[in-house]
Amino acid sequence: MTAELYRDPWGIPHLRAGDARALARAQGRVTALDRAWQLEVERHRAQGTSAAFLGAEAVGWDRFARRARLDDTARRCFAALERRDPETADWVVAYVDGVNEGLAEGARRAPEFAETGLAPGRWEPWTPLGVWLGAHILFAGFPAKLWREEVVRRIGPEAVDLFAADGPGTSGSNGWLVTGERTGTGRPVIAGDPHRFIEDPGVYQQIHLSCPEFDVVGLAVPGVPGIAHFAHTGTVAWAITNAMADYQDLYRERLRRVRPQGPEGPERSQGPERSQGPEGPEGPEGSEVSEGWEALDPDGEWRAVARHVETVEVAGGEPVEVEVVETPRGPVVIGGAEQTEGVEAISLRYPPRVTEDLGFSALLPLLRAREVADVDRAFDHWAEPVNVVQAADTEGGVLHRVAGRVPLRGADNRTRIVAAWEPGHAWRGWHEMPYGTVEDGVAVMANQRGPAGPLGVEFAPVHRAARIRQLLDERPKWSAQDMADIHMDTHLASAAPLMDHLAALDGLSIEATALRDWLLGWDRRMTADSMAAAAYAAVRGAVVRRLAAHPAFAALADPRAYPEVFRPWLALLPRVGFALEHLLKAEELYGIDRAALVREAVEEAAAQPLGVWGDTHRLVPWRALPTTSYDEPGLSGDHDCVLCTSAVPGLTDLSARGPAARYVWDLADRDQSLWVVPFGASGVPGSAHHRDQLPLWLKGELAPVSTDWSRLTPEQETEKVEDDHEQ
Repeated sequence: MTAELYRDPWGIPHLRAGDARALARAQGRVTALDRAWQLEVERHRAQGTSAAFLGAEAVGWDRFARRARLDDTARRCFAALERRDPETADWVVAYVDGVNEGLAEGARRAPEFAETGLAPGRWEPWTPLGVWLGAHILFAGFPAKLWREEVVRRIGPEAVDLFAADGPGTSGSNGWLVTGERTGTGRPVIAGDPHRFIEDPGVYQQIHLSCPEFDVVGLAVPGVPGIAHFAHTGTVAWAITNAMADYQDLYRERLRRVRPQGPEGPERSQGPERSQGPEGPEGPEGSEVSEGWEALDPDGEWRAVARHVETVEVAGGEPVEVEVVETPRGPVVIGGAEQTEGVEAISLRYPPRVTEDLGFSALLPLLRAREVADVDRAFDHWAEPVNVVQAADTEGGVLHRVAGRVPLRGADNRTRIVAAWEPGHAWRGWHEMPYGTVEDGVAVMANQRGPAGPLGVEFAPVHRAARIRQLLDERPKWSAQDMADIHMDTHLASAAPLMDHLAALDGLSIEATALRDWLLGWDRRMTADSMAAAAYAAVRGAVVRRLAAHPAFAALADPRAYPEVFRPWLALLPRVGFALEHLLKAEELYGIDRAALVREAVEEAAAQPLGVWGDTHRLVPWRALPTTSYDEPGLSGDHDCVLCTSAVPGLTDLSARGPAARYVWDLADRDQSLWVVPFGASGVPGSAHHRDQLPLWLKGELAPVSTDWSRLTPEQETEKVEDDHEQ
């Protein structure tokens, strides 16, 4: 059986093989060649072993990954996949075989391995599931419940809505569907851009997969077979955004130690205990177990919990012991059996841990889809994360729905940490997934309260969704090439409350009056070359800092001793920055004189030299090794623009989050489709295709999608793929 690898002018891999299994193996191999460093970082992050080569800065994540039992959940989900869907399990194994086949060569190409002394390891059949889980475990934003708990406890329940916003730790996206009645070709177009933390290498891999069963082009997740999120099969295309659903719960646990049984029966104690020994098949090799701990259940009974201690190795530092505890609700991710003073034990209940299903049974049916109905049926198998899906086909069919798994439970579970020992907090089945509508030939998804409204608590402000629809309504007909105009729109509707406060000011200095009057005439576009955008950001940042420093919010300024992975959700300054609209528009705000704060902020900004927005609003991508340095560019856009390049007002203008890809799927002609990623197809620094798409991404241009094999360059004419089934 053969597999062929071709490249287009952007170095994007195009693969074809004799069947789906051989194609999966070829996809795994080429991903290992192009992204070996990225794959190994993600594998270690899923296992909670990344600090062993990345050092102390990675300990926080590794501790969370161990305590949340990500690797163990991936193992369980894969074992269940083998039982429920052996074809998909075998297909995943083929991908893993390809990764293992290509890793050594890929590691020789990637300088990071030599820099850290990391040797490429071996992928297991469940590793892609672990990578998927590690990438999405925080997507539903369950740490926001910690924040709400702190707000209620320290200020009061009435303050929760003031801070409700698409916060610093949440990933979102734009997406829109235009039906054939609104396009020049008479066929639908789907376009959009997923907003995630910008990483180098990128979180999406442009790829083309072809075999006799299917021929699909799209954006894959490196380390995971197939193309899940954004794809075009030639006759049907689909895309997703984060539904902002709430499907993970936090439980306050009561734990106690059970001493060995004596003549009077077992003794109870609240004190710590540690015993050591092999954990066995349920957990990582070399971990430690401890028996004799119980948790209080809602029926009043104390029941045994699993507990053991694992060791996180740290490059350049001392090993760190991690206590791993799991109650009938789920893994304890905060506190534990060995209690720290003032920190309670809190467990996390999340669907894949409960159901042993990550939704991988959707992946092959998606590749095989020929029409919207096929996509709809495939997404019935979707589990994690919960997404809003849009799809369209060449026959005019359209789809707008939510996909995933959201538990039915009490309202308190959705908003707060609930007591594990109280009745009424159990899961009682699963929500039916809602469907959305297509109105006037258009459907827009931008993390707003849309069809997923019944499933969530906090959603993104309406600005991006409203602006996209407004722009689409400005033309009767659209083409695929026109969509870049929407991708790059920089109008900032969320500026309105602050501008209203500015307009009401009087008694300013001459310099501040001039700045105020200049801003009132601003077009509210956050373009990189705009001095007015920079001035607005300076005033906004000064307002945010003053609000965050006000005594009314002082109780929130010092978050409790939560693990560091949750701190982005608990930091007051970013919370104020992203909730600024609510705080400025509220009828009353704890007696805070907002006019005085805005006046002080304008005076501060007027006294500072101002450049243009792109001087300070610069790209800062995440790299596992921060030693690599590039002169990263200035950016247009802002958090609530369609061009969503998120800074953290009041803290920094630098942008770590933004469009991780852009796509336009044309159902009239797939080769008229367009796409771009922030950097390039290759994850190897210095290669020709490592950063060659960055100029396009900055300007809002897109590269053409090419699926014509005669126009592609064969990298290896014919590569023999040894299939275990043939031997």
